Amino acid sequence: MSDAELTVEVTGPVATVTIRHPARRNAMTAAMWRQLPTLLDGLEADPAVRVLVLTGANGTFCAGADLGDLDELLDAGDASIAVTAEERLAGFAKPTVAAIEGACVGGGCQLAVACDLRIAAEGARFGVPPARLGLVYPAPTTRRLARLVGPSAAKYLLFTGELIDADRALRVGLVDELLPADRLAGRVGEVTAAIAARSQLSVAAAKEIVDDRAGDDRIAWWHRQVRDSGEAREGVAAANERRPPNFRWAPSGR
Repeated sequence: MSDAELTVEVTGPVATVTIRHPARRNAMTAAMWRQLPTLLDGLEADPAVRVLVLTGANGTFCAGADLGDLDELLDAGDASIAVTAEERLAGFAKPTVAAIEGACVGGGCQLAVACDLRIAAEGARFGVPPARLGLVYPAPTTRRLARLVGPSAAKYLLFTGELIDADRALRVGLVDELLPADRLAGRVGEVTAAIAARSQLSVAAAKEIVDDRAGDDRIAWWHRQVRDSGEAREGVAAANERRPPNFRWAPSGR
């Protein structure tokens, strides 16, 4: 195993991508930023995968971008490999959950914000430090952060570069759930199992619409899928018969 890499484990319908770079608190190297989109392409195409979890090894989510690769990241600005990876994660067709312990800073916060949900352990710390380094945070990243936490909280993080604790992250909406570290894995498992058991047609349509990526034609297509797929008939029948539904629609069927 390399000292710095992304690893993948698929258990049932859940794929877990783990950031591993122990020497730098899981900082993302240029090679890791490049690896992520290709890795996501494969998982998105796998019909067995219904949910993606992004986490970090050894009790740390990600301490940011590896500053040893700073020149490469600076040269491209908003077209950098980090932004490309972030945009691919944000556009992943299936639900994504960031499971966060320890540091979630800079590029790590960038990746967490690109996920659909963020579940954190007590003691996690969050920060966006470009003002400490004389950098301009990428425009897509800045806008995504502001949509999530609101303009004032985004400006506080960006202007001060200070770390905030998990309690404050929960209050401003940067985190969806906060719980003791020994309960994090169990809770992430519960949430991903619930998502995987739901109609993937409903989940995929909701993700597109909430993310404002579905125009009128696409929304009409989703409603035709409800009619043609039999998902709603199965859901209603299962509710009436008091049994778990057997939803069959899969993203690969689009």
